[in-house]
Amino acid sequence: MEKTAGKHHRAAGEWVWHIARGLILAGLCFIILYPLLYMVSCAFRAQEDMNDPTVMWIPRHVTLDVLRETAQVMDYGNTFLRTVLLNIGCSMIQVAVCALTGYGFARFRFRFRGVLFAIVILQILVPSQIISGSQYMEFRYGLGLQPLMAEISPQLGSAFNLINSPLTMYLPAMTGNGIRAGLMIYIFRQFFKGIPRELEDAAYLDGCGPFRTFFSVMVPNAAASFLTVFLFSVVWYWNDYYVSSTFFTNNSTMALMLKNLDTEISKMLTGNAAMELSAREQIIWMEAGCLLAILPLLVLYVILQKHFTEGIERSGLVG
Repeated sequence: MEKTAGKHHRAAGEWVWHIARGLILAGLCFIILYPLLYMVSCAFRAQEDMNDPTVMWIPRHVTLDVLRETAQVMDYGNTFLRTVLLNIGCSMIQVAVCALTGYGFARFRFRFRGVLFAIVILQILVPSQIISGSQYMEFRYGLGLQPLMAEISPQLGSAFNLINSPLTMYLPAMTGNGIRAGLMIYIFRQFFKGIPRELEDAAYLDGCGPFRTFFSVMVPNAAASFLTVFLFSVVWYWNDYYVSSTFFTNNSTMALMLKNLDTEISKMLTGNAAMELSAREQIIWMEAGCLLAILPLLVLYVILQKHFTEGIERSGLVG
């Protein structure tokens, strides 16, 4: 009897857990998918459908005109190309630098190792807004050399002013201080710590040095983690507008275009950028802009989903 009762209790507990898990997943799906579904619904509907109270999800007038107009306002082709050039370049450099740094923290013991790793943790905890002011001054005045160079030659002085230059994004990536670089270093450190040390010992016995061991042994075994971190970096650089708007005044990335899309839409619809439209009037164009902005990332994720999931499992981000 006691065994039977125990089985019933376990069965009841499993049912409760299944129901609770289903409710949690349903709630998360609602929170995540509802904005996406609404965005797709708005992007393909005509403007008169927004004033029709009977239209909830399925448009009465399906049209591609809104997407076409939004792409024209965003100068989508050129904006996409500029974003890719800036994004992919910074992401590749940052992944390489963070991988070397994470490998060093995972495998080598050196003086001030704990202090330096604490600085890496601070990179994760401290918002980029805290240091953006000092970074702007460094890039604007070339570490204090710009005024001196300007006295020698105006052209030389302007060369030391890095504002509106891609170097404001590339230099932090080269020094392991780019967008979310601290988290990437931590991911690589956790992954390399999990690789058997015997692989390195065998490489050292074969005459490999630290760098050759890293490139010949560790990198091939860390391919999944490289892909995971690269995708994270691409997404963060793609969606960044704060850092870009701090260091660029005449550069149009995808995120900056979205930031200023309401003004451009008002200018397109009324011919006057100063005239503001209600959110309901321009929501279909805003949603279309969001869809166009995230579409390349969605395609990239669908293509690399299998490898991305494998990398998450092996990188130490999950238990």
